[in-house]
Amino acid sequence: MTQSRFKMIDLFSGAGGLTLGMQWAGFEPIFAIEREEDFSRTYAENFGKHCVARDIQSFVEEGAEGIVTDIVVGGPPCQGFSNLTGNRRDDPRREMWRYYLDVVEMTGAKVFVCENVPNMIASPEGESFIVRAGKLGFHVTCESVGVLMASEFGVPQNRRRGFIIGSRLGPISLPRPNGRRSTVRQAFEVGLHSSDRPIPLKPLYDNLYSQPAMGSDLHIARKPTSLSKKRYRLIPSGGNRFDLQKAAPELTPDCWLRKQSGGTDLFGRLRYDEPARCTIRTEFYKPEKGRFLHPVEHRPLTHWEAARLQSFPDSFKWCGTKIRIAIQIGNAVPPLLAAAVGAQIFRHLHEYRQKPSPRPKPAVLRGLQHTV
Repeated sequence: MTQSRFKMIDLFSGAGGLTLGMQWAGFEPIFAIEREEDFSRTYAENFGKHCVARDIQSFVEEGAEGIVTDIVVGGPPCQGFSNLTGNRRDDPRREMWRYYLDVVEMTGAKVFVCENVPNMIASPEGESFIVRAGKLGFHVTCESVGVLMASEFGVPQNRRRGFIIGSRLGPISLPRPNGRRSTVRQAFEVGLHSSDRPIPLKPLYDNLYSQPAMGSDLHIARKPTSLSKKRYRLIPSGGNRFDLQKAAPELTPDCWLRKQSGGTDLFGRLRYDEPARCTIRTEFYKPEKGRFLHPVEHRPLTHWEAARLQSFPDSFKWCGTKIRIAIQIGNAVPPLLAAAVGAQIFRHLHEYRQKPSPRPKPAVLRGLQHTV
């Protein structure tokens, strides 16, 4: 029997971090949906012209005739569940999971991977998602639902992401840490220097006119004020805003002086010889938003460095303005983490290829905070 490659589609695809990792694991992307036009262009530059730039609700309402796949992956908008945006129960983005499962049902997928912030798993919406997946015939258990730490899979960043995996074929589990470890130094130094000289930063006014942008095209400098530069110099390796206020309270914003607890990542500086102790977010170029200062240079991270901390290769092509590419980088699933999930599913699909599908048990609703 000839074994063809397993097909996959990506919903809410963004730039395609999930697709890239799944492709590395051996899957063939055949279709994607991404509402934002420039994000869709980034996806198309890297994976082909099969990404549809439209709202998933209208896509579902009009039907998905002719689209058949082995696996559906995707991360419904996480902002409705994120602590950074208030984790508001009335946020309409919390309901996007319904359309995700509609597509899973319409395409006859054997396996799905739903990725989101950890809060989604324990939310009422997360429980409803799992219940409906069970009714559709998917095995979903405590072993296939939980939180994965990206740095335990070779990503040079401590990024926690929630996953729900379901299979019609039989029980499946989340991948276990693979023992790979990568540091900020490893992410930054390979290729960032030529003849022992750092590649110069591009000036702020360079708005990525060369499209698509790749590698050092994204090594974009900000233009901090003289006050910001003075503050940067006072932050030691691994330090944060508290080091600033100890050394120079006169240079510290009043709001930080009044707030004596929390915000330990604000104005934080990375350490070279460990994974980044932060999540690369969409405003990684603003040190006042998190631990986004370079380990030794007195400046924020560049787009190139942030993409590397997300484990994107320099060959990846990006479309959009500086701000829009930053959003794509910050929102992406680290490809190396996605590849670990993909490898687990690839083995699962091969294991059950010749076996009859067992009858799924009712979806488990307790103990879903299982963390790897």
